[in-house]
Amino acid sequence: MQQTFSFEQNVLPEWVDYNGHMNDAEYARAFSLAGEAYLEHIGLGESGRAEHSYTIFTLETHICYLKEAHEGETLTVKSQLLDTDEKRLHQFLAMENAQGYLVATMEQMLMGMDQNEGRPAPFPEKVARKVEGIFLVDSKKDLPKQAGRQIGIRKK
Repeated sequence: MQQTFSFEQNVLPEWVDYNGHMNDAEYARAFSLAGEAYLEHIGLGESGRAEHSYTIFTLETHICYLKEAHEGETLTVKSQLLDTDEKRLHQFLAMENAQGYLVATMEQMLMGMDQNEGRPAPFPEKVARKVEGIFLVDSKKDLPKQAGRQIGIRKK
């Protein structure tokens, strides 16, 4: 199935902790960098934000750490838009290593904000059309295994 967005990043030396692999906070950084590239992709990069006086706020995230990543390793983050409405994006990001193994996932809810009003607002028309096109493709994909999870201790 068609991939609507992907982003590539190498594990930087400063991202590696005393355990010899990428620190947990750096997974969030790598996903955030992919998120910034995604905003550029849908028309809300620096110029789009200025043009529309519109930005995106992150409302909630959930990261699953599945495999270690090491210094210099190339990671690819792929996006799947799980749901959307006039001002929100429910996005799932999957981070894979060069061998194609799933390293981590992040599910997040994003909200569009009118920068002049300082409050939630519908996506600008051009952005909404781009998001609709992405969702048309992504909505046909299976729901990822890690999507919709909640944290808890399973009782036996």
